[in-house]
Amino acid sequence: MKRALESKIAVVTGGSGAIGSAIIAALERQGACAVSLDVARPAAAAAPFQACDVRDDGSVASAIAKVQQTYGRLDLVVHAAGVSREAVVWKLAVEDWDFVQSVNLRGAFLLLRHAIPVMRAGEGGRIVLIGSINGSRGKFGTSAYSASKAGLIALARTVAREVARLGILINVVEPGWVRTPLTDSLPQAVRDAALAESLVGRYVEPADVAAAVTFLCGPGAQQITGQILRVDGGQSLGSV
Repeated sequence: MKRALESKIAVVTGGSGAIGSAIIAALERQGACAVSLDVARPAAAAAPFQACDVRDDGSVASAIAKVQQTYGRLDLVVHAAGVSREAVVWKLAVEDWDFVQSVNLRGAFLLLRHAIPVMRAGEGGRIVLIGSINGSRGKFGTSAYSASKAGLIALARTVAREVARLGILINVVEPGWVRTPLTDSLPQAVRDAALAESLVGRYVEPADVAAAVTFLCGPGAQQITGQILRVDGGQSLGSV
């Protein structure tokens, strides 16, 4: 039986991270060839990899060009690269603010800037930006991170208007607290507070985020663009 994303070519920024690697694995299970764009190779040595610093225009341009040269097309684009620097706004270093914006938001812009011309030359495709519920609701001490993720919403909604006629759909997945090695290393009190917000009583797993991305890249989402899909176990509702 043909899989939903059979023969599709995908790129995933931040593919070496917990969420990015889960997205790559999920896309591949559905038949896609998913290339990790990152500064480090993913743990799965066999996974296609292209070195890329999403902060740098030349690096992104080169990575997308090499994917096009290798595979001849680009169908699916996922921006999963993301960083955070946390402090109340009056104690947040300018350098930390700029670093977060450069990876999370500038990185998304550069990715779209170079990927869309390749996609439009083919049969169109799907773009998914990995946001955060904190981009919609905000969270104490995360002004840089939350602002960058809020920017992804405006970016996606604007680009949705620009590229729909080209056969390209773009959406944002907003995870809640995702259980990763990084979040597992945080203080227990912080983890408990996040879990207490969840209506379903368990953390979001990277595979949950990957499943949402796969859906938005598949045939069931052909009328969905410019939207936010929250994968948070009701966390954003439980906090109000």
